[in-house]
Amino acid sequence: MNHPADQHSSANAFRPDLVRWRQLVAPAWLAALNAGRPVAAAPPAGWRLFEVGCGGAALFEQAHIPGAGYIDTAELEQEPLWNKVSDQTLLRLLLRLGVRHDGCVVLYGRSTLAAARAAHLLLYAGVRDVRLLDGGFALWRAGGHAVQAGPPARHDAVAAFGAPFPARPDYLIDTIGAKALLAGGDGALVSIRSWSEHTGKISGYSYIEARGEIPGALWGRAGDDGDVNSMSAFHLADGRMRPAGEIREQWRRAGIVGAGRTAFYCGTGWRASLAFFYAWLMDWQGISVYDGGWCEWSRDPANPVRRRVETG
Repeated sequence: MNHPADQHSSANAFRPDLVRWRQLVAPAWLAALNAGRPVAAAPPAGWRLFEVGCGGAALFEQAHIPGAGYIDTAELEQEPLWNKVSDQTLLRLLLRLGVRHDGCVVLYGRSTLAAARAAHLLLYAGVRDVRLLDGGFALWRAGGHAVQAGPPARHDAVAAFGAPFPARPDYLIDTIGAKALLAGGDGALVSIRSWSEHTGKISGYSYIEARGEIPGALWGRAGDDGDVNSMSAFHLADGRMRPAGEIREQWRRAGIVGAGRTAFYCGTGWRASLAFFYAWLMDWQGISVYDGGWCEWSRDPANPVRRRVETG
């Protein structure tokens, strides 16, 4: 196997600190691939590119990466808890988009959190080769790469996924699974929320009334205090993933070491999905996302809640 450190072209700029280095791609690499130039770790023919957004179709049609299709997160999750759609609905979406288990899908977003939400669910489904654009659309534009206007690219639907579905159900747990993880004592339930959310000062969401935290959860950090769209603890100023060693160290200080099972959660799944994806890039084993997160946990008055500060 060619190690990413052996590649010298900026178009082949992968991350030598990641075990799954192929799965986090640089804008220059994607631009070269789009232009038909040779790149390291080139995907097989028939690879798909999608922008993932939330109600962002109009912005997409104004400017997007050439050749991209569009996935709205409304097709991946549903009210009132914003958990993933049913397996049958997810499968129908992938087949309509022309995605099989043995294909390659490259995802990006104006919010990398939205793209990570899709990336986690594609891995859960069993798509073998899921890649995420490091820094998202903002870094693509900052690099001066081409954009185009117009409707999303359309691909021929496929008749079958080609593998059992979902292939990785272990990548997702529900509230019962979260409680079992806490009771087992051999893993970690990790809160990817801001400090003010974690301590119960705020809920973080207009549609989540309850404040507090799941007792026994470890704080895995997120971003700027109170901002549910920030993952600054994991990102450099330009939106790229921080060095893996930095992320591992901040988790280690919180007692999150990847031993046993590790389940990430946030308010409704986006930030947890990005933490999951970064842990997956580092080849952590036994990882999953608690899909319901604080939104689902806090809606059941029978579930215990912890607060560290007075909020009244």
